[in-house]
Amino acid sequence: MDLDEARAFLGEHHRGILSTVRDDGRPQMSPVSVALDREGRPSISTRETAYKVRNIRKSPAVSLCVTSDDFWRWMQVDGTAEVVPLPEAMELLVEQYRSVAGEHPDWDDYRRAMEEQRRVIVRIDMERAGPDRQG
Repeated sequence: MDLDEARAFLGEHHRGILSTVRDDGRPQMSPVSVALDREGRPSISTRETAYKVRNIRKSPAVSLCVTSDDFWRWMQVDGTAEVVPLPEAMELLVEQYRSVAGEHPDWDDYRRAMEEQRRVIVRIDMERAGPDRQG
């Protein structure tokens, strides 16, 4: 699957599992909501204190499995993740929310909540995507 096909799938499907690497080498997996940022990279909102953030800062190699709502269609993206902290992340968090859920009824309240929850954006530079076939 080429990366443009992956972007098309990610543009329509937002439920996924992010896999990062624990200190012992085993995967740490987290259910996530995924959007595409302006540059077409998968983007995830999470807390600064989440294990996935700590893991990414130690080893940025990640895999992301995204599924259709019925789980019959799916794709995996492998890439390198970057953590964008506040305050730089604030407008990225707003863009992500809009992409997944539409307009928020109170953006000031949303921004306050993002600060209180110490939210960050994890964005992934995609290196490969698949599967290219089923079987």
